[in-house]
Amino acid sequence: MTSQSSKLVRIATEGEQGTKPRADRQEMELKSAIVKRSIELNGHKTSVSLEDEFWLSLRQIAILKNVTLPVLLQSIDRAREGANLSSAIRVYVLNHYRLQADDDMSDAERTQFQSSQPAARS
Repeated sequence: MTSQSSKLVRIATEGEQGTKPRADRQEMELKSAIVKRSIELNGHKTSVSLEDEFWLSLRQIAILKNVTLPVLLQSIDRAREGANLSSAIRVYVLNHYRLQADDDMSDAERTQFQSSQPAARS
């Protein structure tokens, strides 16, 4: 994890000052309540229901991409192919971290991972 990513996780889980943790990591993993938020996309109000972890990840990704959260949500909305917006956001976040993990993997780790996967069906 990069130092910027570590800082973003710390800010999101402990708060800006980093002095009072909101919950320990294991407790956060067990509590994944869905949070419904109202957003405006292209002049239309809508609501999106996502687990708190996805909202946190979206904010982190927006910071890394140097865009606002509404701009990031609009780009996800434009790119989705028939999926509902909540699902499109989850897939976007998953793909973001998959690419990051792939970039962090060494060639040897990548080869080992690929060889451990079941063969694709034709």
